[in-house]
Amino acid sequence: MGQTKKAEVRAAILRSAHTLFSRHGYTATSLPKIAAGAGTSTANVYVYFRSKLQILYELYDPWLRARIEALAEEAATIGDRRARMTHVLGTFWRDIPKDNSGFGNNIIQAISTMERGEGYRPVLLNWMEARMQALVLDCMPPARRRLFESTDLGHFLVMAFDGYLVYHHLDRKRSLDDRTLDALVSALLGGRALSAPALARPSAQRAASERRRRSGPAPASRAASRSGRTRRSPIR
Repeated sequence: MGQTKKAEVRAAILRSAHTLFSRHGYTATSLPKIAAGAGTSTANVYVYFRSKLQILYELYDPWLRARIEALAEEAATIGDRRARMTHVLGTFWRDIPKDNSGFGNNIIQAISTMERGEGYRPVLLNWMEARMQALVLDCMPPARRRLFESTDLGHFLVMAFDGYLVYHHLDRKRSLDDRTLDALVSALLGGRALSAPALARPSAQRAASERRRRSGPAPASRAASRSGRTRRSPIR
């Protein structure tokens, strides 16, 4: 019974944090506010999490990993290399930053304002760079792949992703446009840019991405409730 109680409190903390981060952002959300929303004390929050930063990553890390793995599954169904890379980069740079009304911008706020001792570890960052580099390299023919596989392409992809997270927060009406996306795809593939009528993204993959965009990162409370354990969250 005691273990069940702990799982419920932990899940309540995550739900409260998710609501507050979504409405007010990371910097305007305090641990006392999270505790109040969960119906517990600030001291009790520290029983489950080392910091506000860890709470954020507990919400964001599993969702983002699942989102990128879903993108990989979608990409595997696209035979044409250009169409596949267009879908990969378009989803990563245009669709995911919009998910859940730009929830990912909380990560940018957290990293830019964190202090020493908050427990930052670049585990998620390293995973994202490696996974996205692999996805983009898989879209290239062998000669182009050899040219890029020894570069820090994954770092560039993630830094651009972070920029689009910030920009979505500043101006939601402007995102990565089709012509820019096509030019970048052409540069990576070593080919010519397409004409305007050919810039439409595959409808099936676009529809799947839109469904995932609307769903957004979940509070992760159900998984936490099932486990009943305080996990050490990987930090980006």
